[in-house]
Amino acid sequence: MAASLDDEFEFNNQDYYSLLNVRKEATLEELKASYRRLCMLYHPDKHRDPELKRQAEQLFNQVHQAYEVLSDAHSRAIYDIFGKKGLEVEGWEVVERKRTPAEIREEYERLQREREERRLQQRTNPKGTISVGVDATDLFDRYDEDFEEMPGGGFPHIEINKMHISQSIEAPLTNSDTAVLSGSLSTHNGNGGGNINMTVRRVMSAKGWGEVELGAGDILGPLIGLKVFRNLTPRCFLTAQCGLQFSPRGLRPSCSLMTARHLDQNTMGYLQWRWGPNSAMTTSLVRDTKSSHFTLALQLGVPHSYLMMSYQYKFQDEDQTKVKGSVKTGWFGTVVEYGAERKISRHSVLSATVSIGVPQGVTLKIKLARASQTYLFPVHLTDQLLPSAVFYATVGPLLVYMAVHRLVIIPYTQAQKEQELELQRKSSATDIAKKKQEAESAVSSLIILNAWYGKFVSDTSQKQEKAKVIDVTVPLQCLVKDSKLILTEASKAGLPGFYDPCVGEEKSLKLLYQFRGVMHQVISADTEPLRIPKQSHRIESES
Repeated sequence: MAASLDDEFEFNNQDYYSLLNVRKEATLEELKASYRRLCMLYHPDKHRDPELKRQAEQLFNQVHQAYEVLSDAHSRAIYDIFGKKGLEVEGWEVVERKRTPAEIREEYERLQREREERRLQQRTNPKGTISVGVDATDLFDRYDEDFEEMPGGGFPHIEINKMHISQSIEAPLTNSDTAVLSGSLSTHNGNGGGNINMTVRRVMSAKGWGEVELGAGDILGPLIGLKVFRNLTPRCFLTAQCGLQFSPRGLRPSCSLMTARHLDQNTMGYLQWRWGPNSAMTTSLVRDTKSSHFTLALQLGVPHSYLMMSYQYKFQDEDQTKVKGSVKTGWFGTVVEYGAERKISRHSVLSATVSIGVPQGVTLKIKLARASQTYLFPVHLTDQLLPSAVFYATVGPLLVYMAVHRLVIIPYTQAQKEQELELQRKSSATDIAKKKQEAESAVSSLIILNAWYGKFVSDTSQKQEKAKVIDVTVPLQCLVKDSKLILTEASKAGLPGFYDPCVGEEKSLKLLYQFRGVMHQVISADTEPLRIPKQSHRIESES
């Protein structure tokens, strides 16, 4: 018996139709008949041996799972098209159930694409930056006498004078090794170039990692680099980096060393030393709290030395608004920057910064960060310190943002919220109708209060004989379908959850049930067909 059960389990587990022993075109009634027969055959209570009982329980669960899938038209259509793997795809719970096979196939392919896109996004972690530089100095620095001589000279000349594009993706090789491929293209005033880099990073332990970088480009030439990170203590870490650039002017070695330490919960101190084409020693202090961010940095080096201080205030609103300002002074001159940043959608952050410097002039920097992509638009307005340029660089973006926010963003977000509310209303209406139907069904449903099966002793002359009955309330309630219970002429001992408590003796089934709030009672012989509810079973209430 054990061997036969094992063989049958391994064979029937391959297909739900073969598991229920029905054809693929089987009707719902055929599925029900086969399911009931197999439930009686594999019911665990029919086996006393522990091993047989365990195997029967496995088969019983498999049969139940197969019937649940094939008895539901929606699940059965998915199973017929895609098999068991189709049922495992996430997202079917939000799909409309009344779909044709063609629509189900389209929905399956859509869900598969979304899942693959999420996996690819998580594995590759793509990052990119696009920077477009705009020269708008003719707006403020033009020479009127030259414009008067040129055709169309009344209009200032605005052009894109530089552009930079960079992209990187990651490819996990093992649990500890990751490859990063990155590249960039740049152009400035008609001259351009590009480079490509390949980095392999290995996590050596919880305290550190190392990476090797290989690069090539048409401007600086091939590059070989090595970088190591190490946690020295729980509050201090060290990063060391060295590289060798094969430029047209010969070998250009470089090296850098940086150490950082947590001074307190919100403050970090950094110390960096660089040797190479831009040798320098830099120290900085960074304090980041929930409401502010402060940075103080000092660099001594060739050719640049500077002192920089920046402060950022974080508003505690849902748009995560931030205002910032910084001052930087050194051998190159002095630069003052101020700006603001705000979240404009779920994945997008927009910021604008005005940069005023000597001798750099006035520049407006617009930045849009969406997910892992960044878009930069530095607009150079003037080479001089003109109050008009500062005014328009400050007021212009504010007016444009307010207009776009009022005319585009607010209507768009309101339309999205209205769509979500409409979907919620439809969903709520469906849920209310479903619960109302369930409530109505519960009021008019058939409820088995008590059920006993076996040999009943009612004759006073047989009081010494003990009744042999079993409680079958739960198994019978499970057989109720659409507030009806229909039993055939076969012996009731074969029903799921039943067994013969008195073999060879006359048995009967005694039922006490409730239908539409009214009590009913009936006694049926073992092989007598039974159909409830019936008006004749009604228990008349005493007046």
